[in-house]
Amino acid sequence: MDSDGSPKPPLRGSEPPDASITSGALARRLGISPTTLRSWDQRYSLGPARRRRGHHRRWSPQDVAMVEDMCSLTASGVSPAEAARSAKERAHAAPQGHGTRPVLARSATAAGTSGKAGSRGSSGLPFGAVRAECRGLARAALRLESVAIQEQLNAFVQEHGVVAAWEELMMPTLHAVGRKWESSGDRYVEVEHLLSWHVSTALRNAQLLLGPGETRKGSSPVLLACVPGEQHTLPLEAVHAALLQRGRPVRMLGAAVPAEALIAAVLRTGPAAVVLWSQTRSLASTPLALHLLGMGWGVNGARQQAALVLAGPGWRGARIEGAVHPQGLREAIALLAPESSVPSE
Repeated sequence: MDSDGSPKPPLRGSEPPDASITSGALARRLGISPTTLRSWDQRYSLGPARRRRGHHRRWSPQDVAMVEDMCSLTASGVSPAEAARSAKERAHAAPQGHGTRPVLARSATAAGTSGKAGSRGSSGLPFGAVRAECRGLARAALRLESVAIQEQLNAFVQEHGVVAAWEELMMPTLHAVGRKWESSGDRYVEVEHLLSWHVSTALRNAQLLLGPGETRKGSSPVLLACVPGEQHTLPLEAVHAALLQRGRPVRMLGAAVPAEALIAAVLRTGPAAVVLWSQTRSLASTPLALHLLGMGWGVNGARQQAALVLAGPGWRGARIEGAVHPQGLREAIALLAPESSVPSE
């Protein structure tokens, strides 16, 4: 502050001490691997403007904006070399010492860089109001960055748990990729397949990431199965992972379980509940559901029956007395493994 009490103007090119971020933090923020950042720097000179010998690279807000442009352009189909040239030109045209950038024609940035909720974001996918991590995961998926995809999924599961990871990260990103696929012909099929694979991997590894829940000894398992002909298993894999996190015994039968095999499994395992998943109405079998509701086992006088949970959009509109139809993973887990019944440590 000057002697007259007025604030001093900032030094040219000066920035707050905490304005810059490390390469690792930037990679996580943008949904790319640190190796990709190094590659872009080596091939296209797309690195920090200021470097200090013997120190880790630090990225200023202007450097970050440049790399965000690179991500946006490559995600929209621009070649890496052309995207790097455009990103550097835009960075050089921006006022020095400021985080703002000039507005370019929409054709130059086909995938916007806005991080506001409700926008498509720099991934170019149709998102609504979602967490920032969804956009980072989408960017990694669009670039088929397997390492970055798995790292982000694993980190979110470890920090927030299975239910939050499914509802707040995995499902919104999968839905956005699916809508992009539907609106783009046969494009992005490989993106959805790769993302689905890594989501499945994260769910199956959740017990390793979070540590095994304390199993309730002597309690009957929950049996998970898709109706005959149903191939969509990811939602059931989320149920499986969340139940294990709660310490609930569970048996996963997977996709397209024949009716006879499901009935045999019920008789062999004596489950406390059967979760029957159907993605489409045409596959939701009311006769099978009614048969499961009528099943019992055990000696006379001590017969047991399994609760029937009809999960998935295929069961919407079905009126089957005695069955329950949860509206999402959180509600399903509250029914199958309420927190009040989890063993105390």
